[in-house]
Amino acid sequence: MSDILIVDDEKDIRELIADILEDEGFSTRKAGNSDDAMNEINSDLPALLILDIWLKDSNMDGIDILSAVKRDNPDVPVVIISGHGNIEIAVAAIKQGAYDFIEKPFNIEQLLVVIRRAMETSRLRRENQNLRRKEVTSSEMIGSSAAFRALVGQLDKVTKSNGRVMLSGPAGSGKEVAARYIHANSNRASAPFVTVNCASIEPERMEEVLFGKQSPERGLEPGLLEQAHSGVIYFDEVSDMPLGTQSKILRILVDQQFQRVGGADNVRVDVRVISSSNRNLLELIDAGEFRQELYHRLNVVPIDVPSLEERREDIPELAAHFIEGFHDTQGLPQRELSEDASALLQTMIWQGNVRQLKNLVERVLILGDGTGPIEAKELPGEEPGEKEEGRVVLSGALATLPLREAREAFEREYLLTQINRFGGNISRTASFVGMERSALHRKLKSLGVVTSSKSGARVAHVDEETAVE
Repeated sequence: MSDILIVDDEKDIRELIADILEDEGFSTRKAGNSDDAMNEINSDLPALLILDIWLKDSNMDGIDILSAVKRDNPDVPVVIISGHGNIEIAVAAIKQGAYDFIEKPFNIEQLLVVIRRAMETSRLRRENQNLRRKEVTSSEMIGSSAAFRALVGQLDKVTKSNGRVMLSGPAGSGKEVAARYIHANSNRASAPFVTVNCASIEPERMEEVLFGKQSPERGLEPGLLEQAHSGVIYFDEVSDMPLGTQSKILRILVDQQFQRVGGADNVRVDVRVISSSNRNLLELIDAGEFRQELYHRLNVVPIDVPSLEERREDIPELAAHFIEGFHDTQGLPQRELSEDASALLQTMIWQGNVRQLKNLVERVLILGDGTGPIEAKELPGEEPGEKEEGRVVLSGALATLPLREAREAFEREYLLTQINRFGGNISRTASFVGMERSALHRKLKSLGVVTSSKSGARVAHVDEETAVE
């Protein structure tokens, strides 16, 4: 989409306009009839179209081509030229979406002025749409843990392809950030990234939102699929998409075209699809709540996004990133984290994952009194909610246990937390807790604490069968 297509049935006119534009540094293509014009448009969309109204020996006239272009590609500016110009034709062309109308024989300088203005207007419109579409969600990936590096390694492998990606992971773990990372590092980075929040759209409106609407009263209303043309469409929590819509999305993935609600014309789109879900789609398939064919179409490249508890090493880095972001966007104090605050954050249970950490950081910055380092006492207690089985909150619960059981519970919880805080690194854990590595290994064995690999990192957990009574 970087050249100008000239459509005129008179070869001399086509050549003249092409020579003028090429002398001015533009690239051009030429077509002498409607079939050649539509083939050129469909094969590679031009940046601007110069279109003659009357085309001899053609199946479509200029107005027909103009209507087709504006229906499928409304951002492409069209300049109409005609040797039979009159007010009625000019009005009809402008109503159909033409940028301007120039009568033959045309003034060369006038033509160049109109073309430059049309292309500048189109550029500004695209930039404005991108700014309106842009969300606060960033594509910047933050972290250095083994689990994080494994994730980025997988994402980097899919950025240059057009393969469909399915991101799975708990709510708040950063699946949309991962999707935006793929988009930002792909050859579609300059094209739109459009999010479809399947959980928030009412089922009866889903098709209208996705496919758009066409009616005599309001004309054409592009849907999200059209807005994502040449870019990426991201189906957030695709498991919440209605079954009826799932079958239509399946057809779009096969044909890359659809019809607007209330319309009869086929609309062609070129989009890359990225989906996400925090639910087990295979279980939903067995329950008849998700179409198996759609799952296989979307799940070409499955990527797991780890929870925050699987990447505790990244918590201080993430918190510092959020502090800087809130300072830049909201003017909140740019404070550092004290060592005790960092340690406490790394020991907390994060059921809401990265999103919960971001909210907590914002809360502390808003309610905090000073600009000095954030201390542990400023951090709120753990959020209420169901705890993981086998984990003990270090509070009054210990008072109900006999001394031996309370001591073991404390040691088990403490060491689990520290090991995971250091990404499964036993040497670093031993150094921090003040134990010899061999002694720590014996203690872990007696408490039934083992480590295993998950999402590219070592994660500690309790194996009751290995615990020594």
